[in-house]
Amino acid sequence: MTRPIPHSFVPDAQNGRLLRDAFGRFATGVTVVTAASDDGCAAMTANSFSSISMDPPLVMWAPARASSRFPMFAKAAHFAVHVLAADQADLAWTVARNRNALDEAGLVANPEGVPVLDRCLARFDCGLFAMHEAGDHMIVVGRVLRAQITEGEPLAFFGGQIAGIARG
Repeated sequence: MTRPIPHSFVPDAQNGRLLRDAFGRFATGVTVVTAASDDGCAAMTANSFSSISMDPPLVMWAPARASSRFPMFAKAAHFAVHVLAADQADLAWTVARNRNALDEAGLVANPEGVPVLDRCLARFDCGLFAMHEAGDHMIVVGRVLRAQITEGEPLAFFGGQIAGIARG
């Protein structure tokens, strides 16, 4: 059931919070993206993840270019996207707040040397396919080299908060 729209607006500097709230009306999954960097494990929590293509197998995510972590990902030839499970909300918030959150986590490296989490709903090990400037973000497209899946409930994000997903 949808509610009536209270009003429409033109996105501009005065309506930044309203635009952010409007974007937040789209429920997403939550991921942690990792890459190897000169400083150890580069990690970022992201909800801007999507599949793009089956042939070739492509996914995308969109980090903010102003992020202090962005340069580590901009240089990475490989990265891994971890789709988080419902019980991994603390991990999502920890990585979002602390750029070094995974440095001491005892991560293993995949064959490309990317630090990876040992548990998540799905993991996509990717090679960089393309990068596209998109306003204050960069669209990073990865070619999926390997994928893993496990069973569990997804971690969701809606309206700036962790949310549940009701099934059928």
